[in-house]
Amino acid sequence: MVAKTGVLVALTKEHREQLMSLAREVSFEIDERIFNEGGQADRFWIIHTGTVALDVHVPGRRAAVIETLGAGELLGWSWLVPPHHWHLGAQAASPVRAYEFDAAAVRELCGNDPELNQELWAYVAAVIAGRLRSTRVRLLDLYAPYGAGEVP
Repeated sequence: MVAKTGVLVALTKEHREQLMSLAREVSFEIDERIFNEGGQADRFWIIHTGTVALDVHVPGRRAAVIETLGAGELLGWSWLVPPHHWHLGAQAASPVRAYEFDAAAVRELCGNDPELNQELWAYVAAVIAGRLRSTRVRLLDLYAPYGAGEVP
């Protein structure tokens, strides 16, 4: 049985079933690179178990971890937004099991069902907004002259 969390809660039962009919189960080992910033976003995942660290390339420094995702969360939104290139990178922070979806097949499904398309876009827009907030906060922490909450 699929846990009803994250994107799966945002969809109607019918749409959830349609989406899950395209799912295939995959796993990633700890520290396995799932995708790199700038790469082709041709799939996405719903995390079933484990954690994934999202990171952003910082010139001259190690990639900065922006957020850590866990069970029920959507991994990857760039598949829905042209030009379909990853805006962040992702690496398994623990062993991960996930449901993987082929982006082209899901976009085709959305093209045939405007209500599903609307539900996915609304959910993904909320995910993007949350990730942008996390990125901004993390980058402020990295580049602030003082630590978070410290005053000179």
